[in-house]
Amino acid sequence: MGCLLVLISASMPRVGLFLFWILRPARVDAAFDTFIFPLLGILFFPLATLLYAVLYSAGGLSGWEWFWVVVAGFFDLVHSATVAARREDVTSYRFS
Repeated sequence: MGCLLVLISASMPRVGLFLFWILRPARVDAAFDTFIFPLLGILFFPLATLLYAVLYSAGGLSGWEWFWVVVAGFFDLVHSATVAARREDVTSYRFS
C-alpha cells in the first residue's frame, strides 16, 4: 500500500494528499491546526502540502525537511506557470 501511495502522489499530488488525509487523518491533523490549510494546499500547492504533512513530526520540521518542502513548492509554481502558458498558447490559435 505504501508504494502505491508514493506512485499516486508522484503523478497526482492532489489525489495523493487526499488519500493521505483519508488514510492517516491523525498525521494531517497534527501537521495542521485547521482543515483550511490542507484544503488550500490541495488547491494551490498540493505537492508542498503533501510533503509538509508527510515530513511533519511532533517538533515540527527541521532544516532539510524545510528544504524539500520549498523545492516541492517551487515545483508547484513551475507546474502552475507551465499550465497557464499552455492554456494561453492554446487560446491564441485561431481557426479560420
